[in-house]
Amino acid sequence: MKRILIAGCGDIAMRVAALLRGHYRLFGLVRRKERCGGLRAAGIAPLSGDLDHRASLARIAGLADIVLHFAPPASAPHRELAVDHRTQNLLAALSRSAPPERLIYISTSGVYGDCGGDRIYETHPLNPQTVRAQLRADAERQIRDWAKRNQVNATILRVPGIYAAERLPLERLRAGTSAILHAEDSYTNHIHADDLARIVVTALRHAKPNRVYHASDDSAMRMGDYFDAVADAHGLPRPPRLPRSEAERSVSAALWSFMNESRQLSNQRMKREMKIKLRYPTVADGLASIT
Repeated sequence: MKRILIAGCGDIAMRVAALLRGHYRLFGLVRRKERCGGLRAAGIAPLSGDLDHRASLARIAGLADIVLHFAPPASAPHRELAVDHRTQNLLAALSRSAPPERLIYISTSGVYGDCGGDRIYETHPLNPQTVRAQLRADAERQIRDWAKRNQVNATILRVPGIYAAERLPLERLRAGTSAILHAEDSYTNHIHADDLARIVVTALRHAKPNRVYHASDDSAMRMGDYFDAVADAHGLPRPPRLPRSEAERSVSAALWSFMNESRQLSNQRMKREMKIKLRYPTVADGLASIT
């Protein structure tokens, strides 16, 4: 039975583990001992290790046939060069022995920056405009270079906004946070958490070597329309709509960085090459299942 190491044992990892247990031996990096029981209950053998401390990762060298890298980068101050040290430490540890056959990395569609609402394919140039997106782009670069040097089959999944019953902007709606007028609004992209887990599992078998895929659904929504749909599904007031210039002044800088980027992801490569059939092809389908 092949062995899988998961770095970043959050919500998506738990959903993936539910699909993989019994077919693979699963190991998960864990920093805090109190998380070990939850991992064991999910069929994941916990391994003590911290991606922020390379010396703690000695045990993972040569351990796994497959690595699922779901860990987000650590925050970096704007004044520093955007280098994802967590990915750097993980790859260094994996290089101390025979490397895995495969590595799957969950990245973000934010690596494209603002595209003015254009339809975007995986070959589009990267233009990350926030520190977190720059860190993701750096992680992608590190993984692709490392995979090429070590003859590892790497898959990069560029993921947009993930939603599920527990991952909806309900507090934002209850707070009455503004959205942008429809005519000035940005396009946004989404994927249901269960579909993302299924995409990861399918990528293990069907992703082409060293390939990037958009793990996105079929929706082409303006951001405010997404908030309206969630509000309607939960009987909450729709957010007030403001001109773009006024909306920027009414929200935090972190939230504005999401609202200010507009793009429409094509998922045709994923569907064509991995034969993915989404359980929730649109946000409307996903919300109907939740409510």
